[in-house]
Amino acid sequence: MGNRRDADTCGFVNVHKPLGITSHDCLLQVKKTLRVKKAGHSGTLDPLATGVLPIALNQATRLLPYLPTGKAYRAVIKFGLATTTDDKEGEVIQDHPCPHLQLEDVRPLLPQFIGTIEQVPPAYSAIKVQGKKMYDLARSGIAVDLPPRTVTIDSIDILHWQPGDYPELTLHITCGTGTYIRSIARDLGKLLGYGGVLTFLERTHSNGFHLEDSVPPDRVTPASVVDPAVPFAHLATVELDPLQRRQWQQGQKISLGLDLEEGMVRVLAEKRFLGLGKTKGGIIYPRVVLAS
Repeated sequence: MGNRRDADTCGFVNVHKPLGITSHDCLLQVKKTLRVKKAGHSGTLDPLATGVLPIALNQATRLLPYLPTGKAYRAVIKFGLATTTDDKEGEVIQDHPCPHLQLEDVRPLLPQFIGTIEQVPPAYSAIKVQGKKMYDLARSGIAVDLPPRTVTIDSIDILHWQPGDYPELTLHITCGTGTYIRSIARDLGKLLGYGGVLTFLERTHSNGFHLEDSVPPDRVTPASVVDPAVPFAHLATVELDPLQRRQWQQGQKISLGLDLEEGMVRVLAEKRFLGLGKTKGGIIYPRVVLAS
């Protein structure tokens, strides 16, 4: 690719974000390596979290809002501590060893966190209040009471229990966008009366991308770029003829003459992915039109 930017690169990179850097750092590294002009990711991971970070390149950034929903995490919660950040990096505000705490004390509480629930985000988070991020306000000593937010947690499975003065619980959690695993650690610790902090977090799935297919940012190459159609393989596919393709590229709605089920579809012509549309009453309406 030489020194020029590759404006034609369009697709996704399934990045495995390492420990200790921000999601934005990952994005910048991928942009520099692939020499693309524009990039975006589908969901921030804290610097202390690792795992799947899907990054969209150039035109594919317009597809980010339409990616499949759902995320999954492997998390380790330590009981007996509470911190300002709800993870191991914050200032300790409660230290209460609990060597007698057992898994059977914790297990009955987990169903309270499953389903559509109200969750208060951590004080140190990227949520903006009056245009300023919460962690910037917190570092400045400004206390802000965040209202609870509605989140969906689909499942919580116990993977491991480690007894000790500060017992640790490893969980596999599947959830929707906006869920804070640190908040689960904090609130579970409060219910037990000992405090709880998140000590490890790895995202194993995000928006149709899986951990086993991810690549560290320093090993990304042009071969790491996934075709933009791939994360939408779960959608029905509509093939356009040459006339319909021209109409599509002009942003026109297209009468298919078919009684299709209403919903989002992948649009292809000669097996080339042209974007996403929504069908209704035999008509397909453009949602994202990619340049051919």
